[in-house]
Amino acid sequence: MNKSTHKKNRRAGFTLVEVLIVVVILGILAATVLPQFTSTNEDAKESVLVQDLQTLRSQLQLYKFQHNSKYPAHGSTATDDFRNALLLSSDKDGTTGAVGTKPLGPYLIGAIPANPYTGGRGIMIVTDVPGTTPDETAKDGTEVVGWIYNPATGEIKGNNSGSTVDGAKLDSL
Repeated sequence: MNKSTHKKNRRAGFTLVEVLIVVVILGILAATVLPQFTSTNEDAKESVLVQDLQTLRSQLQLYKFQHNSKYPAHGSTATDDFRNALLLSSDKDGTTGAVGTKPLGPYLIGAIPANPYTGGRGIMIVTDVPGTTPDETAKDGTEVVGWIYNPATGEIKGNNSGSTVDGAKLDSL
């Protein structure tokens, strides 16, 4: 067997060392890129929370303006009163009815937005929003609580604990 025949029979491929070098390089790249995606995910959740709070707060103010300076569910502890006030049509006195049957509202279309951190759409009605400690495990019937609301003052915040990417408290947004 001559050398030219021996070279033809030898298979071309990567050595174990070459494969290990490629795997190490891919590992280093993954270690530098993945934390950036995690940070982006947290930024997106924070942005959605801020946007949803702005929407809820503006619609609460509009409701108050149109309903004799009273916020939704004023004088009530029933979360359905809050939900109906924002999702159905109503009279100036706050009596709700199907969409389009009363002159005011709806203030939100479809449903209360889900809190991006808890996934909850439920409302916890309280008397002191700033003094309320978020409880992400709290339940409102069968629904996870996403929002904490005071119908006397119109204050609303997310049912969140922890901090934003910039270090601000999530429950103070």
